[in-house]
Amino acid sequence: MSSLIFPSPAVAIVGRHNSGKTTFIVKVIAELTARGYDVGSIKHHSHPGFEIDIPGKDSYRHREAGATETIIAAPGQVARIKTVRGESECADLVASMPGHDIVLVEGYRKSGLPSIEIMRAANAADAAVAHAFAEGAREGLPLGVDFVQLGKVMAENGAIPESYLRELSKAPTGNTVAIITDIPEAEEASAAYGIPCFHPDDHTSVATFLEMNFVRPKVSVVIQAGGQSRRMGQSKATVPFDGRPLICRLIDRLAPAADELIITTNEASRLAFLKENYPGMGIRLVPDLYESRGALPGIATALNAATNPLVAVVACDMVFASANLVQAEAVLMNETLADVVVPVNKYGFEPFHAMYRRSSCLEEVLRLWDEGKTRAQDLCKSEQLSVYRMSTTEVRTAEPMCGCFINANTPDVLRSLESSLVE
Repeated sequence: MSSLIFPSPAVAIVGRHNSGKTTFIVKVIAELTARGYDVGSIKHHSHPGFEIDIPGKDSYRHREAGATETIIAAPGQVARIKTVRGESECADLVASMPGHDIVLVEGYRKSGLPSIEIMRAANAADAAVAHAFAEGAREGLPLGVDFVQLGKVMAENGAIPESYLRELSKAPTGNTVAIITDIPEAEEASAAYGIPCFHPDDHTSVATFLEMNFVRPKVSVVIQAGGQSRRMGQSKATVPFDGRPLICRLIDRLAPAADELIITTNEASRLAFLKENYPGMGIRLVPDLYESRGALPGIATALNAATNPLVAVVACDMVFASANLVQAEAVLMNETLADVVVPVNKYGFEPFHAMYRRSSCLEEVLRLWDEGKTRAQDLCKSEQLSVYRMSTTEVRTAEPMCGCFINANTPDVLRSLESSLVE
C-alpha cells in the first residue's frame, strides 16, 4: 500500500558543535527503522560549500560543463545535485520528502520545527548553555528568552566564561519539545519548564517519544460496501461504472492514502475477485458486526476491523472520493489531536468521508449504540469526543475538484455521473 502522498512530519535535533548530534541521530534512525518506520533525514551544514561530486565521474563532468541540476539514477537509488542561490529553507526540503513516517533533521535550529536539544557534560559550551538555561528557569523566565542577554549578566558575575556568550544564541526555545542531557542543571531546568528529559545513552526512549508524539500515525481506509441497496436495486459495490465494478473505482482512488485497506461487506464471495485484481495490496473483506442496519453499526464494524490508529470511513457510492481529502483529514487529526475530523457543509456533517481515532471512537460508538442511537450524526455531535469540523474552504484546499460527497445511490444518478466523466 502506498502512502506517498502524505507530507512527512519532521523534528529537528539540535545542539552546539561537538554535542554529539550525529551520533545520537544515527542511533535514533536505526531504532525507528528497526520498529518498521520509514525514516527520512536532513543534515544541515552551517558552513557554505560541500561536495558530493567526485572529479572525473560523469555527473561531475555534467556539472563542470555548466549544468545547474543533475540527477543520477540507478536501480534502487536516485541522487539529485542542484545549484541554489543562498540557503534552502528547511520547510521546503521537508516538503520535498513526502511519504516518510518521520523526517529527522540534524540542525536547522531556526526552522521552526519541533526540536530536541542535546547538551552533554563533556562539552564545555553545552555546560555553559545548561547553566544559563537553569538560571532562566530559576528566575521564572519564559522558554525562548534571550539567553545571550542573560548570559552577559552571568559573564559579568563570572558564572560563565565570556567566550561562550555566542553559544547562548543556540539555546532552547519555545519550539523545544525535549532535552537530551547528562547535566544536572539542564535536567533541573527541563523539569521546571515541563519538558521531557532523556539521558544521552537512552536513544530507545527518545525513539519511543518520537513514535508517540510525532511519527505519522498509520491510516486504515475502510470502504463501506454493505450489500444489496434498495434504491440501487443491486449491490452498489458491483454495479458497473465506467466499464468496471464501482468498488474498483473507489479502491483506485483511495489506495494511495491507505496503509491498510478494508472493505466492509456481507457478500465477500462476490467480491473475492478483488484479491486477484489487486494482488499484494492485502485488501481485507470484513462482514458487519451487527445484523441491524444503520450508520453507527457500520462505523462500529469499520473501527473494530481496523488495526491502525486513524480510520478513514468512506461510502462505496462516493464516486469522487478523494485520497487528498483523506490525507488532509489525517494531517488535521495530527495537528489538532481531535477524535473525529469530519467535513461540514450546508447539508451538515459528512461522516462517510471522515476520519476517526480508533481508540476513542470505537468505545463511544458502542456506548451510543447501547443507548439506542443509530445515526452517524450522533457520533459527530458527541460531547464525549473532540470533533474538528472541517470547513468547505479546507475541503476545497485539499481537493479543488470538489464533488467528494456526491452519492451515486440510484441507477439514474449513477448513469448521470458516469456520463459526466466523458463530457
